[in-house]
Amino acid sequence: MKEICYISTRGDKSVFSSSQAIVRGIAEDGGLFVPTEMPKLSSDLNTLIELNYRDLAYEILKLFLTDFTEEELKYCINSAYDEKFDTPVIAPIAKAKDNYFLELFHGPTLAFKDMALTILPYLLKTSAKKLNIDSEIVILTATSGDTGKAALEGFANIDGIKIIVYFPQNGVSEVQKKQMITQEGFNTYVVGIEGNFDDAQSGVKNIFTDEDFNGKLKEKGFMFSSANSINIGRLVPQVVYYFYAYAQMCKSGDIKVGDEINFVVPTGNFGNILAGYYAKELGLPVGKLICASNENKVLFDFMATGTYDKKRAFILTMSPSMDILISSNLERLLYTLSGQDSSKVKDLMDKLNSNGVYNISDDMKQALKDFVGGYASEENTTKAIKDVFENSDYLMDTHTAVAYSVYKEYKDSSGDDRKTVIVSTASPYKFTANVMKAIDSKYDGQDEFELMNEMETLSKVIIPESIRDLNTKPILHTTICAKDEMKQQVEKILNI
Repeated sequence: MKEICYISTRGDKSVFSSSQAIVRGIAEDGGLFVPTEMPKLSSDLNTLIELNYRDLAYEILKLFLTDFTEEELKYCINSAYDEKFDTPVIAPIAKAKDNYFLELFHGPTLAFKDMALTILPYLLKTSAKKLNIDSEIVILTATSGDTGKAALEGFANIDGIKIIVYFPQNGVSEVQKKQMITQEGFNTYVVGIEGNFDDAQSGVKNIFTDEDFNGKLKEKGFMFSSANSINIGRLVPQVVYYFYAYAQMCKSGDIKVGDEINFVVPTGNFGNILAGYYAKELGLPVGKLICASNENKVLFDFMATGTYDKKRAFILTMSPSMDILISSNLERLLYTLSGQDSSKVKDLMDKLNSNGVYNISDDMKQALKDFVGGYASEENTTKAIKDVFENSDYLMDTHTAVAYSVYKEYKDSSGDDRKTVIVSTASPYKFTANVMKAIDSKYDGQDEFELMNEMETLSKVIIPESIRDLNTKPILHTTICAKDEMKQQVEKILNI
């Protein structure tokens, strides 16, 4: 099998193995690691669609992680996708009338982040062992709500690793916050920041690229890595579920092998939909990748105009995991759109950093043809939850509702009648208050945790075990800091 190596999107000419890229998390020049070339499928679709999730994961991941042995890779996969998911299917498709929902929330933290963050700890530990790294690895992560808990859950109580999660103190749901601040584990640290997700994400990136600080850490026996989707080890496992969705559509008879399907993805940091693009590049028959934004519609505007402009009001919405104005993984797509021109990508990222805006060329805009952008207002998101439940008894969370709303508008305006899978990224139980209020205004203002019982009665879906007693768990993490004090918190936690 051809060896796939990784380089920075911003021009650093150093070439790394997949294990080196996973351990580093981000390139020294601030760029993201991308494959030197996109691998191609070694098996045909007819073979792949017959596989279970674990076996399919091996067939996909072996293409990207070529320095892992079969034994190492299967150990990581089998350790990740086990009984911690509440269904052996791992990522089932639910059909509600004529709509197909790829449910990615059956893992331990009830969000799609589990699909990658259950395997990343094993990939990271295996990589460190392969590379004979004896430094203690410090996972530094910013979250808009779901990554934090999924990363904490995945890395808790693993020797040789500490994990520090920053989240916007007033920018996540109560369930998301409680999941994080009650997290157990001798190596887990959670810090709320007085700012939004973009502040947290920028702060983490600044720490990663602070050479003096990294040198100081190295002297003390530490090294940084990331659990955000800037880490290639977090991104490539997400490619798997696009193939798995296609396989399920074939098995159910809704499509035939070779038919194109669309995917609608509620999008904030662009990692989830980028994984769909990588699946298409591998050879999956994908028509359009429909990028669904909430009222923070920076990606919608970018796809419509070719201008990325973060200079706008930051809006707190009912879909907080998408409340993002700096979509980090878009950088990887820019690298592809520019014909792998790292100098062009660096120029665009420098402009975003200094001016808050950049414009792509006409050629790059033309290369965006695989994507369609759309956005849903808060009103339309609420309406989508209510309409789908009333018409099919299917209860969506607020992020999935954004995707559904965007899909309906796209279908009506385009006439595209290809079968379309809506990527469902979280359980409605994570956003109980807004989901229940959308169903009936009588629930407005009621306690989010008390409403879980109402949701269980209404939806006939049992409250997931992982959050059933969440409200009674002791709060273990109480630290809050200003957005410019994040580095000091690292120093305090590591005692350096």
